[in-house]
Amino acid sequence: MAYKYLVIVESPAKAKTIEKYLGKNYKVVASVGHIRDLPKSKMGVDTENNYEPHYISIRGKGDVIKSLKSAAKKAEKVYLAADPDREGEAIAWHLSFLLGLDLNDKNRVVFNEITKEAVKAAFKEPRTINLDLVDAQQARRILDRLVGYSLSPILWRKVKKGLSAGRVQSVALKIIIDRENDIRKFIPEEYWSIDGNFQKAKKKFKANFWGLDGKKKKLPNAEAVKEVTTRIKGKEYDVTKVEKKERKRNPALPFTTSSLQQEAARKLNFRTRKTMMVAQQLYEGIALGKQGTVGLITYMRTDSTRIADSAKAEVAEYIEKTYGSEFSAHGGRKVKNAQGAQDAHEAIRPSSVMRAPNEIKQYLDKDQLKLYTLIWSRLVASQMTPAVLDTMKVTLEQNGVIFVANGAKVKFKGFMQVYVEGRDDGKEDKENILPDLAEGDKVNALDIEPKQHFTQPPARFSEATLIRALEENGVGRPSTYAPTLETIQRRYYVKLTNKRFEPTELGEIVNSLIVEFFPQIVDVHFTASMEGDLDKIGVGKEKWVEVVDRFYRPFEKELTNAEEKIEKIQIKDEPAGFDCDLCGHPMVIKLGRYGKFYACSNFPECRNTKAIVKEIGVTCPVCNEGQVIERKSKKNRLFYGCSRYPDCDFTSWDKPIGRPCPKCGQYLVEKKVKGGKQVVCINGDYEENIQK
Repeated sequence: MAYKYLVIVESPAKAKTIEKYLGKNYKVVASVGHIRDLPKSKMGVDTENNYEPHYISIRGKGDVIKSLKSAAKKAEKVYLAADPDREGEAIAWHLSFLLGLDLNDKNRVVFNEITKEAVKAAFKEPRTINLDLVDAQQARRILDRLVGYSLSPILWRKVKKGLSAGRVQSVALKIIIDRENDIRKFIPEEYWSIDGNFQKAKKKFKANFWGLDGKKKKLPNAEAVKEVTTRIKGKEYDVTKVEKKERKRNPALPFTTSSLQQEAARKLNFRTRKTMMVAQQLYEGIALGKQGTVGLITYMRTDSTRIADSAKAEVAEYIEKTYGSEFSAHGGRKVKNAQGAQDAHEAIRPSSVMRAPNEIKQYLDKDQLKLYTLIWSRLVASQMTPAVLDTMKVTLEQNGVIFVANGAKVKFKGFMQVYVEGRDDGKEDKENILPDLAEGDKVNALDIEPKQHFTQPPARFSEATLIRALEENGVGRPSTYAPTLETIQRRYYVKLTNKRFEPTELGEIVNSLIVEFFPQIVDVHFTASMEGDLDKIGVGKEKWVEVVDRFYRPFEKELTNAEEKIEKIQIKDEPAGFDCDLCGHPMVIKLGRYGKFYACSNFPECRNTKAIVKEIGVTCPVCNEGQVIERKSKKNRLFYGCSRYPDCDFTSWDKPIGRPCPKCGQYLVEKKVKGGKQVVCINGDYEENIQK
C-alpha cells in the first residue's frame, strides 16, 4: 500500500501544499468544494416533515466522488481537513456520509493556517465532526432555499423571467434604495464659512471663523456674513487663548474579512471578489523557492480580531529588532470580539511576521504582494504603541469677532511608522503646524475670505461602505458579503456608477414588491436576529428545525397573500424617437437583463438592437464631427470614445471637457487626482484645479 492515511481538503492548491508537510504515509486529495447540495431543479426541502432536506450529489462531481471512494477504501484512516468554518464542517459531514465514515470517529482536522507546524499540530489532535456547526450551516442553506425558491417564481410570473430574490441580497438592495430615496428627497441648504490666512513673524497659518462675542455663530446666508465682516476693523488680531494638549491615537485592530475587504477597496482599489480570490491564494500556499510551498496568511473568512499568543510574541520580537523597544506594545491592547464573532477563529494575519513583504516579493505577483503587504502591515501596526500627537487650539479675536486655528503635530509616530488605516472619503490626515503663539500675542490677517457652500446629499454606497453597513446592522456573515454584492449586480438590480451603487428601475420594482408583501425579509433587525439565531445553533443553544419553523410559518402566509394580491407588472417599452435602419419600423427602448437597450418594434421579424449611449455634450477632439460618448470596457470600466467609431478611433480613459489647452491647443481632460480632480492637457503642458 502506497499510503496509510487519506486526507481530504476542498481545493487542489491546498492539497498540494499540505501533502508536502505530512510525508509519504499520507495522500492528500481535494473534493473541489461541496460535493452534495440541494437540487437545482426543485425546492428540495420537505416543509411538511420538519424541513427535511433532500441532498443529492452535485452534477459534474461524479468522477470526483468515485475517485474519493476508491482512495478511501485503500486507506487505514480518512481525515477530513476542510476549512475551519460552518461551510467546511458541512463539507466534512457530507463527505462522511458519502464515504460511510463513523460520525463518532475523531477524523476532523482543523487548522487556521497552512504551515508545517500548524498542520502537524492539528493532526495530533483530531476531533469528531461538530454537528452543531453542521446544523447552523444547514439552517442557513434551508432558509435561503425557502426564500429564494418561493419568491423567485412569484417575481417570474408577476414581473419578468429570470429574476431572483434572496434573504441577504434583498436587505442589501433595500439599503441601497433607501439611500437613493434619501438622496432624491434631499434639499440643499445654504451655509457660509469665513476662512482667514494669518501671519506671525513671517510664519503663515489658517484659521476659521467661530463666533461673535463669545458665542458660536452659524452663517446661514450672506446677511449673516455681512454682520461679521462689517465688524472687522483693520488686520490686527489678539491671541486670547492657547490650548495645548497631548493626544494618543491607537492603531487599528488586525483584519477581519469585512475590514480587509473595505481597506483593500480604499487603498488598493480592489473589488470585493478580487480581494477574496487573492486572499485565498495567499492562504492556500505560495511556492517560496527553497522554503517550499507555504500558506502565507491565516484563514480569511473570520469576524474575529483575536490573534494567537505565539503570533503576538513573534510580532513583538520583530518590532523590537526592527524599530526599537519603544515601538512595541508587548502583546498589543486587550480587545473584545464583536458579539457573535467566532472566537475559535483568529483575525487575518501573516502566518509568520518574519516573512516580510520585501523578502518574499520575488515569489508573489503584484496583486498578491499588494494584499500581503496590507495584511502584514496591519498586523505589525496593531501590536505597536499608540502615536502621540501634540495638538494646539488658538483663539484669535478682534472687536468680538472670533477665529479659531487648530494644529496638530506628530510627536511620536508609534504605529504610524508602519501603517495608517484608510478613510472612506479618500482624505488623508495631514499635519497642520501652527507657529509658537501665546496669549497676548498679536497676529496679522493677510486675507479674510467668505465662501458660500451648500449641504451635500448623503453619498451612494461603495462596495466598502455597503459591506460596513451590512456588518454594522448584523446582516450576513464574512462568507456572504462578496457573493451578495455580486448577485445584486448580476441580476441588474443595481449598477456601479463611478464605483458607487445606483439602483436600476428593475431593482426598484423588485424592492417595492418585497417591501410591501414580505416586510420581514427586508427588515434589517429581523435579518440580524436571524443571524443571531444561526450563531446560537452553531453553539448548541438553539435547534435548527425550530429556528426555521419560526421563520417559515408567517412567511408561508405572506406567500399566499402575495400570490393573490400582486398584479402582473407590465414593464412597457418606451418609444425611442427614431426608426429602425434595417426595416423602417419604430425603435423602442426595452429593459433587458443588463439594462436598457434599443430594439426594433417589429421583433421577431426584425432583430435589430443597439446599445444606448450617453453623450457628454462634447464634440470629438480628433475628428471634430462625432460626439464623445460614454462606453464600457470588457471589464466594465468607463471610458470615452467617438460616436463615429470605427471611422474615428478616438478613445480616452479621462473625460474630455470640450475646450483646448491655452498653451498648446491640444484638448483638455478631467483627471482624478488625490484629494479631487484636475483639468489637464493631454500633452502635460497645462493643469488647473477644479473648484469643489
